[in-house]
Amino acid sequence: MYSQTEDVIRALAENAESVCRAYLPAGRREGSYWIVGDLQNNPGRSLFVRLTGPTSGPGARGKWQDAAVGLHGDLLDIIRERTGISRFSDLLAEARVHLGRPQPVLPVAPVPRKSKAPGGIPAAAARLFAASVPVAGTLADTYLRSRGLTQGGTISALRFHPKCWHREEGQTRSIPRPALIATVTDGAGILQGVHRTWLAPDGQGKARVQTQRRAMGHLLGNAVRLTPHDDTLVIGEGIETMLSLVEAVPCLPVWAALSLGHLGAVLLPEGLQRLYIAIDRDPAGRGAAERLSARATEVGIGCHVLEPRLGDFNDDLRANGADALRQHLAGQIGPEDQQRLSG
Repeated sequence: MYSQTEDVIRALAENAESVCRAYLPAGRREGSYWIVGDLQNNPGRSLFVRLTGPTSGPGARGKWQDAAVGLHGDLLDIIRERTGISRFSDLLAEARVHLGRPQPVLPVAPVPRKSKAPGGIPAAAARLFAASVPVAGTLADTYLRSRGLTQGGTISALRFHPKCWHREEGQTRSIPRPALIATVTDGAGILQGVHRTWLAPDGQGKARVQTQRRAMGHLLGNAVRLTPHDDTLVIGEGIETMLSLVEAVPCLPVWAALSLGHLGAVLLPEGLQRLYIAIDRDPAGRGAAERLSARATEVGIGCHVLEPRLGDFNDDLRANGADALRQHLAGQIGPEDQQRLSG
């Protein structure tokens, strides 16, 4: 285990800038360092990550320090903080996903003991989703429409919770806030987690808090399945980004992976023939698309990348409207799926 861990840490250090772009995107490179406000990815200049130097020892790349609070650590600490992953084995799995590395083959497990009653994070996620209500006519519907998204009320993977507990980093008191809830499911359609977007009291935007979004549950390999797939599937990162594609081309099956790290790890369904990867206009998005594309190509799935004009597809939708977005997509969608544009 130690050698595997050491190997992952060394590989992360060799790709330090890629890790920073994926997990601390509010920062930027300045010389030999990645500069950002803090581990919560706030803008600023307090935390710096070394991008050059040896892969271990004094002055090693990948080491970081937050001058304001006196904290320091390595890239695994950054990934842990940004994803909320607590189990070390899951943290290594997340790192391997970012690096595009295969997961280790585990020995055959012994015969399990009698299973315990359902519990843990997936069960808590299921309870939260069950306590939520359909989006139509709620503050979640108001929020989505403020972003040009009118189909939220028709999508069963999305719900609304009027009093979803929210707690800021480093605080002990939780406050109930309205939230858009999205279910994360596996290939069998079983709920494995949820994603929460906390909303302003009037629904006109997100809540004015530092942490506006948070996921819980088993996310690796799973996705928010916004519309059912057939032999074609579009996978991208954010919920609003993928709902923008539904707005422009309702017949395109779309999933949201929720993060760049998880985008490269989504388990593709059997029978899939064509995969479209919807990216944002940044280097980190292209890197995640390359990892997922390589996996799809290995199993004979045709793969194409869909790229927006602006920062992401929701930016395109709000700036130019659904018709213009549909025309833009028409130049990127393969001939086998052109009929979907008029469906």
